[in-house]
Amino acid sequence: MSYSVCCVPVAPMRREPGHASEMVSQLLFGECAIITIREKNGWVKVVSKADAYTGWCQLPHLQEIDEEVYNLEEQALTADWVNEIDYNGHPMYVPMGSSLTAMRNGNSFWRKNTVHFSGKVWDPSEVKQDIKTLKQIAFKFLNSSYLWGGRSVFGIDCSGFSQQVFRFLNIPLLRDASMQATQGELVSFIQQARCGDLAFFDNEEGHIIHVGILLNEHEIIHAAGKVRIDKVDSQGIVNVDTGERTQQLRIIKRYF
Repeated sequence: MSYSVCCVPVAPMRREPGHASEMVSQLLFGECAIITIREKNGWVKVVSKADAYTGWCQLPHLQEIDEEVYNLEEQALTADWVNEIDYNGHPMYVPMGSSLTAMRNGNSFWRKNTVHFSGKVWDPSEVKQDIKTLKQIAFKFLNSSYLWGGRSVFGIDCSGFSQQVFRFLNIPLLRDASMQATQGELVSFIQQARCGDLAFFDNEEGHIIHVGILLNEHEIIHAAGKVRIDKVDSQGIVNVDTGERTQQLRIIKRYF
């Protein structure tokens, strides 16, 4: 076992050690993970520190770090949609929500690697968990393309979207929609919903397969084709462009 940090803008986490395997999640720049297994072909099995999610990454996407760096509490995120990082003297452009935790005064030393950032920083521990802040973050993702396993403004899935928005509010969510549905407090009826509640949707077998952030009792922002705002009612989601009902409402949960 060893400790590592993502040293590229976005690192895919795959189900199996190979490029053709399904991408199940991602690590963003600066996010830490534990390496548990190493393959000879350059793939490593990792467990993400942020949400304990497991997948396979390419070793060149990670930089090994000391345990004390890994154990630092997350406190700072990149705040702009795209952010310039100086990595070993060369520019790198990383997405909103990349972690700056391992840095001190804008600088970090990951063993032989140096990182410098002088851009806008977001500290989740210092923000208000309110409607204004939630909308400020959520609307930055509007029109980001849907990407299965994605967790960034460059491409994101439904649970990655809710997880990232709540991360900016200092509210940790698990990775998948079915996991997030086990968190929070139940809201009995959609008429009682308020902005920031998560709505979960199931399939014909009763499995939760989708999640979105309610803006009010009749609107939802979610990742479906792209991050978009649609209508929602007690039955589910209605696409505002086509009028088609696309998801069946299962439960609503509240987190703040």
